[in-house]
Amino acid sequence: MSPAAHHPERPMAREPFPFSPPHPRGAGRVSARRTTGTAMAEALAANGADLAFGIPGTHNLELYRGMAASGIRHVVTRHEQGAGYAADGYARVTGRPGLVVTTSGPGLMNAMAAMGTAYADSVPLLVLSPGVPTGLERADFGWLHEMKDQRAAADAAVARSVRPGTPAQAVDAVHETFARWAAERPRPVHIEVPLDVLEAPWDGEVPGPWRAPHPPAPSRAAVTEALALLSRAAAPVIVAGGGALGATAPLRAVAEALGAPVVTTTAGKGVLDEDHPLAVGPFPGFAAARGLMEDADVLLVVGSELGDAELPDRLAPRGAVIRIDLDPAQLHKNLRAALPVHADARETLTALAAGLAGPAGTERAAEGERRAAGTRAGCLEQAAEQGGRWREVQDALRAELPGDVVVVGDSSQVSYLGTAPFWPFSAPRRYLAPVGYSTLGYALPAAIGARLAEPARPVVALLGDGAFMFSAQELVTGAELGLPLPVVILDNHGFGEIRQNMLDRDIAPYAVDLARPDFAALAQAMGCHGVRVTDAAGAAKQAAAALTAARPTVIVWEVGS
Repeated sequence: MSPAAHHPERPMAREPFPFSPPHPRGAGRVSARRTTGTAMAEALAANGADLAFGIPGTHNLELYRGMAASGIRHVVTRHEQGAGYAADGYARVTGRPGLVVTTSGPGLMNAMAAMGTAYADSVPLLVLSPGVPTGLERADFGWLHEMKDQRAAADAAVARSVRPGTPAQAVDAVHETFARWAAERPRPVHIEVPLDVLEAPWDGEVPGPWRAPHPPAPSRAAVTEALALLSRAAAPVIVAGGGALGATAPLRAVAEALGAPVVTTTAGKGVLDEDHPLAVGPFPGFAAARGLMEDADVLLVVGSELGDAELPDRLAPRGAVIRIDLDPAQLHKNLRAALPVHADARETLTALAAGLAGPAGTERAAEGERRAAGTRAGCLEQAAEQGGRWREVQDALRAELPGDVVVVGDSSQVSYLGTAPFWPFSAPRRYLAPVGYSTLGYALPAAIGARLAEPARPVVALLGDGAFMFSAQELVTGAELGLPLPVVILDNHGFGEIRQNMLDRDIAPYAVDLARPDFAALAQAMGCHGVRVTDAAGAAKQAAAALTAARPTVIVWEVGS
């Protein structure tokens, strides 16, 4: 059945959007000249980069000179913020770094919200931009796109912003970034290449990637001490964050050996199959989960900062706290550890699983499962009180869509009050949403990035109308690419969360009820399909049909404020 079948009064766009021809005028005039930009493209490809998101501009053209020849596909988004979110979606669903290319000044600044999102949620992005020529830093001489200190501005939102001074340093900056990601907490990096360096000629070969260091392994003493604490524990609990995404198998082995319930953060959602009897789910800030964690005689925290976004009130566990993290700065953050283990999560959990005596005994396993089930039920009850209105659409979509679907949310109530608690996933990297930075406009471009990253995997964007309007222009990007992408918008007439926040503070709602366009008609004007539905079942059926369409389908359900 076609997506339009239920609503013949709202026809699909009659013809595909008239996109630019694939071979624009002048495409045949290609120079064999090599510059720092071509060398950087070769270095990126040598490190495994295969897809970049961005927008060409006056100053970044040399970054494009060698891109196609190096085998890097480039997707032009309609805004640099969209490029950053698309690269973020690519990175989250694959675990590989996302690549963003901007021009100087406004281009880079447009991507800053995405850079901050990636930093807060530990997502590896490499953002490349040009900068003012060497010697003109902070000169304020009226250069096009000039900023007082562009590198410093970017540095405030990323792990580090570097400005290489020579062509060789620019290539080395690429290699260093990928090498460090292999052993450090994955966070965004910005490389600003001075325009004179970017355009400088490059002679000879481009050196290959740096040999990546191994991530830190746990010390024998730390493993021994952790095993002693865990083996004596009668009521252990595990908290798994985004740092555990690559450690699913040993995490499950440790949980089963201990009979330990597993609470995840949103970033760690699915790291233990959420249908597993020891899985509590992504509820660290909920009362029942807090009680479970604080009552633990040993609390094992893997790859989480226990941040304010999900734990606004600090934990006070009665027992010993073991923290495992690749980032030493996290080992006591927000909760002091009795045993801090600075090491890779997978290696550490593998060592712990090997040192434990296999699966827990029947009585201990049953007790752990009972504790997990009771906690999960309490959390779901609280979730229903807070956001039960968003559950129906989750259940309907889950019933209609394939089991391996990737759901991309936003800073929308339907995401954090709906998808996060009510849609269980059997594996990680299936639910993508901004958490710490809590940005708006993430879902649509991130879904495009995820869909391009895993072409065989179904992807759905599920968000509110307020969030959608931050990046609606990226519908054109999805249409141009011919992506079969359902975009389900629950229209509650504006900024529903802020409206409720005002009411909770006895403030009359102000500046939160928004005029909205006809989203279905807007989608059609942008080369997509667009339909309206009147219930969750209709939204789910349209979303399932949209997975086989030749372009995105915007599905609008007006749920009211």
